[in-house]
Amino acid sequence: MRIPSLHYGWIIALVGVATLFCCIGLARFGYTVLIPGMRQGLDLSYRAIGFIGAANFVGYLLAVAVAPTLIRTLRPRLTVSCGLMVIALSMFAIAGCDDGTLIGLIYCVTGIGTGLANIPTMTLTTQWFARKMRGRAAGLVICGNGLGIIFVGFAVPLCGELFAADGWRVSWRLLGLVSLLVALAALLLLRNDPQQQGLAPLGEELPRHPQPSASPALAETPAARAGNRRYLLRLGCLYLIYGATFMIYGTFIVTTMISEYHLDAKVAGAYWSWVGGFSLFSGLAFGTLSDRIGRRRGLLAVFVVQTLSYLLAASHWGTPALLLSIALYGLAVFAAPAIVTAAIGDRFQGSRVAGAFSNATFFFAFGQIVGPALAGMIGSDSAGFAPAYVVAAVLTALAGFGTFLLPSTRAGGCAPSCRTTAP
Repeated sequence: MRIPSLHYGWIIALVGVATLFCCIGLARFGYTVLIPGMRQGLDLSYRAIGFIGAANFVGYLLAVAVAPTLIRTLRPRLTVSCGLMVIALSMFAIAGCDDGTLIGLIYCVTGIGTGLANIPTMTLTTQWFARKMRGRAAGLVICGNGLGIIFVGFAVPLCGELFAADGWRVSWRLLGLVSLLVALAALLLLRNDPQQQGLAPLGEELPRHPQPSASPALAETPAARAGNRRYLLRLGCLYLIYGATFMIYGTFIVTTMISEYHLDAKVAGAYWSWVGGFSLFSGLAFGTLSDRIGRRRGLLAVFVVQTLSYLLAASHWGTPALLLSIALYGLAVFAAPAIVTAAIGDRFQGSRVAGAFSNATFFFAFGQIVGPALAGMIGSDSAGFAPAYVVAAVLTALAGFGTFLLPSTRAGGCAPSCRTTAP
């Protein structure tokens, strides 16, 4: 009896999980758990903490601008590996800093590495999986975010217990070491194109007479070009709101638990790790759901869940409401990236996927810059972060209504005549 061989698309997905574990779970959400130790050790204000977080997203925004060019020049494998290497080296540098301004500059570099690792990873996912599996595959890769959150939720408080005032420095070094190892794994295991390996995307049959990858593009009509731009603008605006609101919550909820709910740092870290646990189902569940009911309805469901989460966080109705808020946040936190990735893969093909994904991510990154900076100012000027969570809830409610501006799609597909052929 012949045992079927494992399609290499699954290897790509697993390396993608490890990549997002580092570039999002550690490099971005690790900062959330490190804020209390850094704030105490360096005597940083909430305003400074907010702008350090914003600096990371400025770096991410810069990476979004150059990612399509680098992907074409270096190809995805080298781009991902270089991005992870930048993350690792910047983490080692932050561990040795004593100045908040310098940390902000270095954390900006970390953001550049995050963008250079994340964008080509998600682009590869759309190329290695067929459309009918694209939401599920993107959701699987995004599970790496949740695994990273779980890791930092336990590792950072443990380092604080073992190394006291130097715990945050040891934590950054630990995260840098893990990122360095994953960079080497990505360099060894990633492959740029299934056709170069003699494979079809997982879920499709290999054509009998495959077309060369450099085949000429079909002409794109002006109407189709205008429709694609309109689609990306609307999708990008929704992604901007998602980026701003989920990072308001993600940056300051641990601080809220400690300063407003008076929880111990270890307990707050454990509760934050719940976000990672619930988020393991986030991208996978909502991505698979969008394969069935369509991308627009999937995004609507995400924004409804997020709105409830932010309102509960602002309510101060006690620990049960806080825990329900954390659970809802975790269930939806990485759903939007999975759906957006799949939606772009549905509408575009080949090299245009990277450009379209970068354009949508530009909105996402800009939202991540505005969100933490705005919430940091609100937290400094008020008694807590409840007003910031209310603002986040209003924005996600508006985004829910905004999903009706997107074209209706067939389950697991895109609107008719929406596909764009690669150059």
